[in-house]
Amino acid sequence: MTYKPNTERYKTMKFNRCGNSGLMLPAVSLGCWHNFGTNADFDNVKQMCFTSFDNGITHFDLANNYGPEAGSAEINVGKVLNNDLKAYRDELIISTKAGYPMWEGPYGDWGSRKYLLSSLDQSLKRLSLDYVDIFYHHRPDPNTPIEETMLALDHTVKSGKALYVGLSNYNGKQLEQAAKILDSLNCPFIINQNKYSIFDRTIENNGLKEVSFSKGKGIIAFSPLAQGLLSDRYLNDIPEDSRIKTDGRFLSEKNLTEATLIKIRELNKLAKERGQSLAQMALSWVLKDDKVTSVLIGASKPSQILENAKIVNQAPLSDEELMLIDKICNS
Repeated sequence: MTYKPNTERYKTMKFNRCGNSGLMLPAVSLGCWHNFGTNADFDNVKQMCFTSFDNGITHFDLANNYGPEAGSAEINVGKVLNNDLKAYRDELIISTKAGYPMWEGPYGDWGSRKYLLSSLDQSLKRLSLDYVDIFYHHRPDPNTPIEETMLALDHTVKSGKALYVGLSNYNGKQLEQAAKILDSLNCPFIINQNKYSIFDRTIENNGLKEVSFSKGKGIIAFSPLAQGLLSDRYLNDIPEDSRIKTDGRFLSEKNLTEATLIKIRELNKLAKERGQSLAQMALSWVLKDDKVTSVLIGASKPSQILENAKIVNQAPLSDEELMLIDKICNS
């Protein structure tokens, strides 16, 4: 059956301007870090993409190494884009990244011109696309001159393989250095992607959030639920199918201390008083001001996407609620 998107899809989503650029991003974007690779059910991958687009989530975020196996998320999403969403390519924002290990040898990692340009070519083949909308450098490279990395990003735009560029996991000082170079090249650097949640406020402490805002660059936040801690998954025990049990690389039992559990339960209580789930409140918190353009949600099934997308029509957190969240986190 040919997929036909919901005709009301743009009435249910809020769109925010990405920094000072002309690009509008949905307040909620789909992150394809987990559950889109070779270990995923492809029909479920399709349904998550369809559910997202049907609800105005027009931005699908990828990276060269997303899987598992590395590259497989791009392959699977690429199949959906070309088989089912091809007619809607101009309504979609597709982003990918390079910066973490992707292939063996000295040219498959970090931030050299050789790696970034080769990686983007490979990503475009896996996605079966002529260009991506946003190409990111995935992490700072301490050994490659920042000028080389930024010139490589600029080249991706000038060669027509990317429309915009972004930086991921940079701090405020690194962002200032990069922005100075990219802006001098008139390169459309418009966005920073960083981890940000109630439990991880690094971008507030390292200057990234303020510097990005002052320079007119957008921010898109990943891991807004702290790998699932800011949800109802761990309120009582550790489910056998949870990320702690099945993966453990990014979240382990040592993260779930009694002190953390107390905070999670207190936050959950506040969320219920607001008429939200804990996950919804955590997403609302990330979008509490105009310095964050969009929040990336992960999902393992379409119903999670539907629940998370509801935040755009829910009441924003009040100053009193924000202070209470801070008090809970600092207790």
